Order: sequence, then structure tokens, then C-alpha cells
Amino acid sequence: MRLILFCSIVSLFTLSCKETYTPKPRGFFRLDFPDKAYNSINSRFPYQFEIPQYSEITPDNRNPDKPWWINIEFPENKAEIHISYYDIAHSGAGRRQHLAELLEETRELAYKHSIKANAIDEQLYLNPENKVYGILYRIEGNAASPVQFFLTDSTRHFLRGALYIRATPDIDSLKPVVEFLEKDVIHLIETAQWE
Repeated sequence: MRLILFCSIVSLFTLSCKETYTPKPRGFFRLDFPDKAYNSINSRFPYQFEIPQYSEITPDNRNPDKPWWINIEFPENKAEIHISYYDIAHSGAGRRQHLAELLEETRELAYKHSIKANAIDEQLYLNPENKVYGILYRIEGNAASPVQFFLTDSTRHFLRGALYIRATPDIDSLKPVVEFLEKDVIHLIETAQWE
């Protein structure tokens, strides 16, 4: 009886192993994005702009002493736009020097990604009606922050933003998300104004 049971089990294993395995080709998840619709942010900030309805504002907990520093969270895409704000009018007599330092720091932060970047494109933004001037940096390649920007009126306000995606940088799989969120960054820039 044991011999029959043993032969049956061996036969079962032998017959079940005849199927050949074919690996599946590499693929990426299909992403469905929501329709674009925007709302103005709360008027308690010294700056105003519109953000997508599918985003939410959270305080920057890493800098609790800076109340105007916020994160615009995109939970569905595991992404955020980190916003930092400086009131350069209160920097005293060295306000122009402080502005120059902030501009240089912003440029350095963008070009810090040049090690991993294939290219860094700069796009100038000018809105004299609202006194908003800035540069958008598009960082192509496997960068942790593929879109960065700054906005200023050159006398009082300076706002810097950086898009971060909380995933391993892989431009092939993240490109649709970056392209989708880049439009939101551009809308934010185009609707920016100072209080």
C-alpha cells in the first residue's frame, strides 16, 4: 500500500512539472488621471495661486517655525510640491543681497540634479500685471525633483517650489505622472499673485 501511495505521489509531481514557464514581458501600471479643475488656496497666505481639486495643502512639519512653508500633496500619485516662502522686505538693508542669495541657492538646487539629469531646461515667466517673475526648471532624466521653480516680485516676496515624487526615480515609469503634474505646476505659476 505504501509503495502504491509513494508511486502515485511521485507520478503526480512528475506530471505537474511538464508545463513550461514563459516570463511575462516587462510592463508598467496603467494610470488614470482625474480631470483638471482648480481652486484658489486659502487667503491667509502672503501669496495666492490655484491648486488642483485632487490635491491638498499640508503644513511643512520639518520647518514648524516657517508658517508659509507648505506642501501641496497629491495622494493618488504619491507626489508633493514643496513650497517655501521668504519675505525679503524684512531682510533689512541687505534685501538685494538676500534676493541674490536666494536666486543663486535656487539655481544650485536645480542644477544639483545635473549628475542624474539628461538635460535641464529653463523657462522664464513674466507677469508684470501681478508683479510675478520667475523661472521654471525642467529636469529631464532620473532626478528626484523633476520640476522646480521660483517666483518673486524682486522687492518683497520670494517663493520657491519643487515637485517630488515619493518613488525610486525611473523616468520610464514616472514620465506620465511628471507630465500630468507639470501642468499643475505651470497653472500654479500662471495664477500666482501676492497679497
